Amino acid sequence: MNIIGRLTRDAEVRNLSNEKQVVNFSIATNDNYRNKQGERIEQTTYFECAYWISPKVADLLTKGTLVELSGRAYTSAWLGKDGEPHAGLNFHTSQIKVHSSGKRTENISTKANKTDRKEISNSKSNDTDKDDDLPF
Repeated sequence: MNIIGRLTRDAEVRNLSNEKQVVNFSIATNDNYRNKQGERIEQTTYFECAYWISPKVADLLTKGTLVELSGRAYTSAWLGKDGEPHAGLNFHTSQIKVHSSGKRTENISTKANKTDRKEISNSKSNDTDKDDDLPF
């Protein structure tokens, strides 16, 4: 599954007890549609994301950056400190494509095309020219 959105906060690297690290960040995705009355409706969905492959990517993931994520979505439910039930959408990220950034950053790997899109992945990708289907 792929989702495209903007980071709502800078990414954070967490050290886990088993000497592994995880990069946590959140993104907002927007969906625009017209209701039965013809009014334009914008719906925003928020995802809490985790990337387990390399903590070095945290420097590229700053608030406002547009990213395309590949991975799997899942829901979680918990009781808050107030005893009330809460639910959230989560995304286990396996690949990150950075489409824009508010500042110049170091490339981990850059696609050989005319955009400044950066790709971060735990596997080799063969989709070198998918820019034509992107809406921006």
